[in-house]
Amino acid sequence: MTKIDVFSGFLGAGKTTLIKKLLKEGYDGEKLVLIENEFGEIGIDGGFMKDAGIEVTEMNQGCICCSLVGDFGKALEKVLDEFAPDRILIEPSGVGKLSDVIKAVMDIGSDKLTLNSYTTVADATKIKMYMKNFGEFYKNQVETAKTIVLSRTQKLSEEKLSEAVQMIRELNEHATIVTTSWDDISGMQILAAMETENKFADDLLKDEDICPACGHHHDEDEHEHHHHNGECCHHDHDGEHGHHHHEDGECCHHHEHDHDDGECCHGHHHDHEHGHHHHHADEVFTSMGIETAKKFTKEDLENALSKLSGEEFGVVLRAKGIVQGADGVWYHFDFVPEEFEVRTGAADVTGRMCVIGSKLAEDKIKALFNV
Repeated sequence: MTKIDVFSGFLGAGKTTLIKKLLKEGYDGEKLVLIENEFGEIGIDGGFMKDAGIEVTEMNQGCICCSLVGDFGKALEKVLDEFAPDRILIEPSGVGKLSDVIKAVMDIGSDKLTLNSYTTVADATKIKMYMKNFGEFYKNQVETAKTIVLSRTQKLSEEKLSEAVQMIRELNEHATIVTTSWDDISGMQILAAMETENKFADDLLKDEDICPACGHHHDEDEHEHHHHNGECCHHDHDGEHGHHHHEDGECCHHHEHDHDDGECCHGHHHDHEHGHHHHHADEVFTSMGIETAKKFTKEDLENALSKLSGEEFGVVLRAKGIVQGADGVWYHFDFVPEEFEVRTGAADVTGRMCVIGSKLAEDKIKALFNV
C-alpha cells in the first residue's frame, strides 16, 4: 500500500522547504515519488529533488483539482506501476484548493493507495493579509487540513504568534498546529504530527473525567448516557476526517459566498440565488514566465525585488528565479510580499524567473528587471 502525503500551502509559505526537511530528517529509507503541480509557466524547484534521487513529475498546466483531474489519476497510476513507491508526496499549486486535491485522490479509488496525511503550510506572518485578499483559496487550505505547520514563527513575538494561532483556530478547531520554529524540531517530529490525529485535548479531558463533546464532568454511574440534543455526547464526533468545515469563506473579490468542498472550481457550480460563484485559480491569479540571458548584479536583483511589492506592479504574491550574475556566479532568488532572499546557487541552462499574483502589470515587471 502506497501512502499519499499532500502538502498544501499558499504561495511562498514554505512547502518545498518543509519537504526538503522531511526528505533529510523524516522519510528514512523510503522509496519516494514527488508530484508537483506548479501554477505558472516555469517550474523552478525540480532540480534539487532530482539531485536527491527523487522522481519528479512537474505539472504546469494549471490547477490540479480542475484541469488535471483526469490526467492526475493517470499520473498516479503510472507512478504506481513504474516505481511502486512506499510514499507519494503531492505538492499542489499554492493557489489550489486542498479539498479538491483530496477529492481528486479519493476519486481514483485504488486499493493500492491510502491518503495518509494532508498538511497545510501557513506563513504565520501573513495570515491576516491572505485571508482578507484571497479568502476563497486561502481559507479552504486551512479549513481542510489535518495538520497545519506554521512557518516563520521565529519572526513573531509571543503575542503575535498567539494571534496567528487564534486566526487559524477560528477556521479549523481540530487540526494539529505546529508552532515551533523548524530549526528547533526534527523532520521526524513534524512527520509524527502529520500522521497522528490530534487527540491531545481529548486525552487531557479524559484524564480529568470531562466529556470532550460537552465539557461536563461525568460520574461513572451515568454509563455514557448523557445526552445533548438527543445524541450521546460520547459519540458526537466530527466527520470522517476529524475536521470541521465552515461556510463563511470570504471570496477573493470581497463577496461572501458559500463553499461546497469537493466541487470543481471551474465556475460550473453557481449559487444562482445569491449571484455568487466559485472561482477557478486561473480566473483570479496569473503568472508570467521570463527566460533571459541577461546578467544581473546582486544589487540589481535586490533593488528590483525591493520594489516588487509596489501597487503599480499588481498584487505580486510570489516570484522566484535563477539568473546569471555579472560576476560569473548564478543567483537564486525568492520573493513573497515585503520579503525576499537572494543567494548563490547552481547554474541553469538559461536564466529563468516566474512571477505569480493577481492583476499583474507584466510590462512594468519586465521593465523593473530590465528584461
